[in-house]
Amino acid sequence: MNTEETEIMMTRKRNTILAGVAVLAAAGLGAGVAVAISSPGQPPAPAPAASSAASASPGYSWYQSMMSGRYGSGAGTPMMGGSSFGSYGWMMSQAGYRWMTGAGAPWPGWMTSSLPAGMMGTAMMGGGTDPGKVMGTLFANAPGPRVTAAQATALASQAPAGAQVAVAANTITFTTTTVRLAIVASPPGGHDETFRVAGLVNPDIIVPAGARVTIQIVNADPDTAHGLVVTASGATASWMPMMTARPAFTGSALWFLGNPTAAGMHAGTIAFTAATPGTYHYLCAVPGHAQKGMAGTFTVR
Repeated sequence: MNTEETEIMMTRKRNTILAGVAVLAAAGLGAGVAVAISSPGQPPAPAPAASSAASASPGYSWYQSMMSGRYGSGAGTPMMGGSSFGSYGWMMSQAGYRWMTGAGAPWPGWMTSSLPAGMMGTAMMGGGTDPGKVMGTLFANAPGPRVTAAQATALASQAPAGAQVAVAANTITFTTTTVRLAIVASPPGGHDETFRVAGLVNPDIIVPAGARVTIQIVNADPDTAHGLVVTASGATASWMPMMTARPAFTGSALWFLGNPTAAGMHAGTIAFTAATPGTYHYLCAVPGHAQKGMAGTFTVR
């Protein structure tokens, strides 16, 4: 069986599981059911516990307002004309918020399964069948830091302090235990579906063991969501890398940022300690993006 056939079989299996969740949701149990899907041979991902912090966060309040504005306010209203998750009310719940954003969960649920069918290919979302385009549009006006196009261009070419940039080798080597750098996704004037760091495309990033790493991530792509995760897995050839590419370090993932708007380009920061020597990867976790080239090597030594 080739890779494509394997992916198709896995997708069918995930859709079967999602259909079961929809039945529970229709029975009024959906708000308490978390999607836990794993690849063959791995235990299911743990169901995230209810989080009062998530429900009180500005992000959750904005999410509820955004969803109500797009799809109405009735908790019993079918989600976007009927979807694999059964009800709009489930998507408005804390469980739905965690499934969509990954807040308080190992990762967003849609990165290991699929978005509800009603969200795909609609004129309102303009996303076709690309989940990154759907989420980029949906979260374009999400709260959070922004940078201008000029700032994104400067960040994409800025050499980090304490690092040696080797253009020919396409490497950035840090010798300090404090590591700070900026990574721009689909940079202005650069290659689409790539990362730009210090003027290099998808460079190898090398840091000392024990370094405290802070990475600013900017989504400069005009029409799709992007994020970044540092992982021990070499899942760059997978359509859904989060099936195997869990974060390698606590705090080493920013799942996705929405599309830029007139207010600027979305920016976010991750911070983690590169505690264990080894060869890792940084990649965009949005389905299909690592496959298209949004990945590089992250070495701790």
